[in-house]
Amino acid sequence: MTNNNNNNNEASSSLRIKKLSDKAILPTRGSEWSAGLDLYAAEPKTIPPQGRAVVRTDLCIACPKGTYGRIAPRSGLTVKHGIDVGAGVVDADYRGPVGVVLFNLGDKDFQIKEGDRIAQLVLEQIVMAPIVEVGQDEEMDVTERGAGGFGSTGVSSSSSSSSSLAKKQKLDGNDMEEDPPQPPKVSPIK
Repeated sequence: MTNNNNNNNEASSSLRIKKLSDKAILPTRGSEWSAGLDLYAAEPKTIPPQGRAVVRTDLCIACPKGTYGRIAPRSGLTVKHGIDVGAGVVDADYRGPVGVVLFNLGDKDFQIKEGDRIAQLVLEQIVMAPIVEVGQDEEMDVTERGAGGFGSTGVSSSSSSSSSLAKKQKLDGNDMEEDPPQPPKVSPIK
């Protein structure tokens, strides 16, 4: 009975990985303190310029309780080749094969060989907060930022965030602080 409890504790606190084929490679750390575990391609693939592809890892991953796996880009692939990662979440209860969605932001084909490191898996803690519906007649918590959306806090470190936040926010569903620029008026061709 004690042995069974130890197995359950180990299973819930360990990153468990199953190879689904002989082409699968277990994730590795590039160094002792690397946050991410390198994920390897289990197949060759060509990604055209401005294209995307799902690349198989042939791994099944069981994340520890209270975590999920975030599939993140490898900095070298992004800087040198314009390869980015999308849709990269491995839920703790997912038990299917893990694929990596890669985007080629470059201007030429990108060739992936079987066994290439294509992304990294970062385990992150997650809070499973209960969802509480707020009625339409109720107010949300008031914050300094308010409904300020994209760009509302500015870019420059020298600009005062409080002055940009002090602008009146529109609450009609439009997060823009000002009216968008209008195209120039063009006179008709005669």
